[in-house]
Amino acid sequence: MGVVNITPDSFSDGGRYLNAEPAVAHALELAAQGADILDIGGESTRPGAEPVSEAEELHRVIPVVETLAARVKIPLSIDTMKPAVARAALQGGASIVNDVAANREDDAMWKVAAEFRAGYICLHAQGMPQTMQANPVYVDVVRDVSAFFSERLERLNTCGIVAEQVALDVGIGFGKTLEHNLQLLANLRSFTTMARPLLIGVSRKSFIGKLLGGKPNERLPASLACASLAVASGAQIIRAHDVAETVQALRITEALLARKRN
Repeated sequence: MGVVNITPDSFSDGGRYLNAEPAVAHALELAAQGADILDIGGESTRPGAEPVSEAEELHRVIPVVETLAARVKIPLSIDTMKPAVARAALQGGASIVNDVAANREDDAMWKVAAEFRAGYICLHAQGMPQTMQANPVYVDVVRDVSAFFSERLERLNTCGIVAEQVALDVGIGFGKTLEHNLQLLANLRSFTTMARPLLIGVSRKSFIGKLLGGKPNERLPASLACASLAVASGAQIIRAHDVAETVQALRITEALLARKRN
């Protein structure tokens, strides 16, 4: 899953693709590099990020979605917390909702995804971007996230989203300390019992910097290590900024796993 940030303030590449033309060009480049899905977002969800108005988010993402829908054959995902933005993107040619506020209590977003029979990515987060890193606390982060997924799958089903539409994202960096992130990545295999695809987003994230140092664009080696280990642990979708490098790392990982003897 290639990342297309149409924002001025994303932690990794904010401002580089703020207008539609460079965003589309970047997305086409990611597709050429081997992305299987393009994830398009117009509101940063980095810790402390300020909210964006619905009108501004629509202005940023819908022209990009509509243009790409006419130019690529791979699925488009809309990364948003707003039901109206999700609806407009699905009408414009997207087919997946990447819901970074899946911890919501209202069902408006779920009804949109159900209406369009869209794919739905259920991301675990504790709190919202403005507050999620203030003091994240869990009894047992792996069990707590697993319990959240079980409860969400039931609620999604009551809203008309069947399990086959859903992928799960443990939400690395979304209301987690460094230790929480490491525990989740080390225990991804436990989430495969839910029989749903696992999506992992580790690319360039701050927990790598906390552990190893370095700016976001200096975290590629660690991002690739986490991605390869995630696939070896059962993850099926890797959300990445550096698509060409990630594809190469995952192809060798898959080749080795295919030859692994039990």
